[in-house]
Amino acid sequence: MLGLSSNKIVTETKTDKRRVLRALNTTREIMIRDIPEVFEGTVEVDETYIGGQWKNKRKSERAKGAKRGRGTSKQPIFGILCRSGYVWAKVVPNVEADTLLPLIRKRVKRGSIVYSDTWKGYTGVAAKGYVHRFVEHGKGEFSDGKGSHINGLEGFWGYLKRNLASKGGIRRERLPLYLAEYVWRFNHRNYSIDDQVKKLLSLLYEKQYKS
Repeated sequence: MLGLSSNKIVTETKTDKRRVLRALNTTREIMIRDIPEVFEGTVEVDETYIGGQWKNKRKSERAKGAKRGRGTSKQPIFGILCRSGYVWAKVVPNVEADTLLPLIRKRVKRGSIVYSDTWKGYTGVAAKGYVHRFVEHGKGEFSDGKGSHINGLEGFWGYLKRNLASKGGIRRERLPLYLAEYVWRFNHRNYSIDDQVKKLLSLLYEKQYKS
């Protein structure tokens, strides 16, 4: 499945499309499990939106009178990236503090340094036991040369949207599975294809004998 569409797999393997789709969904489901539960150290938190005309715009452009996806059909996604390791991302119902702060507390070890932009949804991060650093995108501040940036997650959002765009559109209810696939592929981007396949086979084997 690594980079191939379902139609391409059907053509190359001469397998029924329904069986191919089931196999792809099973593989994406196990990818969800292969992410560290807790991040620590220096992390970035950020959100993006899938759909509509915002998908290719930077936040500095969106900030000019827009409402960060609220009241629109755009789907918010929240992400956490550890600068020394992996990324994690989740489809969320909204980007308010009561949604984002519990996810940060669950996924980020207290005492870690958390970088975010100045969106109000991150108000209260410091009170939860973190060192909170801000990046002001509205002032054109994307990096001060001293580590104050969320460029890692911005890079992942670009990677995610390019890959989703190549699919030509997916159903919203399937977005969590596709998100899991691209999180996993991004986290294992330095693996060879053979090593990625071995890792997935190991996860499938584990799922079969532990379920």
